[in-house]
Amino acid sequence: MKQLNVDVAVIGAGTAGLGAYRTAKAHTENVVLIEGGPYGTTCARVGCMPSKLLIAAAEAVHHIEQAPGFGVKASGEILIDGKAVMQRVRSERDRFAGFVVESVDNIPATDKIRGYARFLDDSRIQVDDHTVITAQRFVIATGSRPSYPAIFAEAGDRLIVNDDVFDWKDLPHSVAVFGPGVIGLELGQALSRLGVNVKLFGIGNLVGPLTDPAVIDYARNHFKQQFPFIADAKLERIQRTEQGLSIEYQDDEGNYQQDTFEYLLAATGRTPNVDKLGLENTTLNLSERGIPEYNRYTLQCSDSHIFIAGDANHELPLLHEAADEGRIAGDNAGQYPTIRSGQRRTPISVVFSDPQLAMVGQTFKQVDQKNQTCGCYAVGEVSFEDQGRSRVMLKNKGILRVYGAQGTGLLLGAEMMGPAAEHLAHLLAWVIQQRLTVNEVLALPFYHPVIEEGLRTALRDLNSKLKLGPEMIKHCLDCGPGA
Repeated sequence: MKQLNVDVAVIGAGTAGLGAYRTAKAHTENVVLIEGGPYGTTCARVGCMPSKLLIAAAEAVHHIEQAPGFGVKASGEILIDGKAVMQRVRSERDRFAGFVVESVDNIPATDKIRGYARFLDDSRIQVDDHTVITAQRFVIATGSRPSYPAIFAEAGDRLIVNDDVFDWKDLPHSVAVFGPGVIGLELGQALSRLGVNVKLFGIGNLVGPLTDPAVIDYARNHFKQQFPFIADAKLERIQRTEQGLSIEYQDDEGNYQQDTFEYLLAATGRTPNVDKLGLENTTLNLSERGIPEYNRYTLQCSDSHIFIAGDANHELPLLHEAADEGRIAGDNAGQYPTIRSGQRRTPISVVFSDPQLAMVGQTFKQVDQKNQTCGCYAVGEVSFEDQGRSRVMLKNKGILRVYGAQGTGLLLGAEMMGPAAEHLAHLLAWVIQQRLTVNEVLALPFYHPVIEEGLRTALRDLNSKLKLGPEMIKHCLDCGPGA
């Protein structure tokens, strides 16, 4: 067994791990990067980028289908070459992943160790059966993997996760998609637009990561018009058949249904890759999920020399958050015992469905829970159905809700479904991070005619409901810590 002594050991070479490695190297040369799986990051290989490639193909089909609405008629049948679609997805996916692999190739060979790490105690890890590493500090950046209920195993080889979709050589005839979260909505809608017979199954009438009841209701009703969507299904049985799968369930009205599909796509969430790390051999305090307790601003686990970043901590499984956390964890691991709080940006998340979904800053659930005893917040709203630029482009579907603090008039957050939501979300994230009031945002320029005018309408509606001034500030401070 080979023995190594290092200053910092980074476990995992994804987005967070690579960021941690590079930042730690600014403080010490004695850093190793450990990876047992393929190089290339989740985003590039099986996440953000290949899913957007599939969505882009679906949007091309949708644009043709929408053309008659503008008085433009395309002659002939729309032909979708599934093999060509998936060839482009795989080719471009490999290109994106290749860029990451190239960056890893530039890391000195002496700094890279292949294999899966497991803690022996607070100071040592063993990598497979070939190396024991004693490190002064560790960064856990092991990412996450798809998870699904045990009953899905009845689907056998017809059970797939999003990782599998992007290796298809052709589009299937039919897919049952379980989970209307980010992955389920994006892939389900894209496959449906590409001619695949899709049925989306959810639980509890939820849609994506949304928490605002008004936005959830609008989104659910819209998607139900786009493709079969059972928002509150009760799964009874899955059976593997010669042709594929038989799925028995109760629909939203409680009626018994049975459908057959080629595949079952499990998009029911992800679980952190911490269960095989041997964390029970350390003195770290672990949650019920086996995740070490940590400080989200320093990424330090308790007061130890171990840090955790990215999807492994299960807080915000997004690439930009993983990149930020990797830098923070690597910086602190590199200069330990000196610890510095890193910058945490305004939360922003986007679902690239059509229309897009987005959440910025505090969610409706967070705002309401903090202020429900005294109502120290207000909500502004706009519908995109009559918004000028949206109607011009035949993209007039959606709703935007913005939240502001009574007394101060600070903009707190927003949830939305609508055209260009990815761009509206960025504008809102920037002004929220700058701690601007609703009045201050309304004083900024808005061009005409643009979709951003819809945002201005929502902010004006919010502003009309805000009560500002010292007396209201005092009332909200008196009634609870969340005001």
